Amino acid sequence: MNNPKTHPKRRVLVTGAARGIGKAIATLYAEMGHEVITPTRAELDLSSVPAVESYLAASPPDIDVLINNAGENRAFPLDQLGTGDWERMLAINLTAPMLLMVHAARGMCGRGWGRVVNISSCFSLVSRAGRGSYAATKAGLNGLTRSAAIEYAPRNVLVNAVCPGFVETDLTRQNNSAEQIAALCRQVPLGRLAQPSEVARYVYFLGSDDNTYITGQTAVIDGGFLCQ
Repeated sequence: MNNPKTHPKRRVLVTGAARGIGKAIATLYAEMGHEVITPTRAELDLSSVPAVESYLAASPPDIDVLINNAGENRAFPLDQLGTGDWERMLAINLTAPMLLMVHAARGMCGRGWGRVVNISSCFSLVSRAGRGSYAATKAGLNGLTRSAAIEYAPRNVLVNAVCPGFVETDLTRQNNSAEQIAALCRQVPLGRLAQPSEVARYVYFLGSDDNTYITGQTAVIDGGFLCQ
């Protein structure tokens, strides 16, 4: 992990930092001495494209590190998936990250340094019933990551995606009983859920000065879940 005494202080924007993985990422960057911006939902409504565009119009592109962490995961069988639900998931999980990245990359490219980490999901690579919209938007985020990595590489802007598996967050505990969490653990070769801090440490590396050559990758952090 890099040392803030030997690397420049960076300006970092983390979306969805109120809890879970996003909070762990923002906390780690702050602990390492970086300036961290964590807009609230009231300040940056990712479900509304006009609201995102308005936020960006008032924000200079002086972000060194962008962590597109915020996302929405709602389950709908395809025959019950309305266009409104589809458009909302698309806006939050794909369109807003694209707009934020394009905006931030203007400054990154001008300065010749930048890092973008998009938080995807293991369900961008596999799926299950009811996750069509979530899987589709996160798979789209992976594709966007690869294209952006190619376009921005000549200006030393590295773009990667991280795909967590099952993570022990407040939301996970809220939405699952102890028995259900135990069942999830049995699906993971390591026999447990990930801690948000474990995901945060890898995200931090990808978004740091220590990462000098990794770009366009989709890194899975799932305790071996997808190996099966």
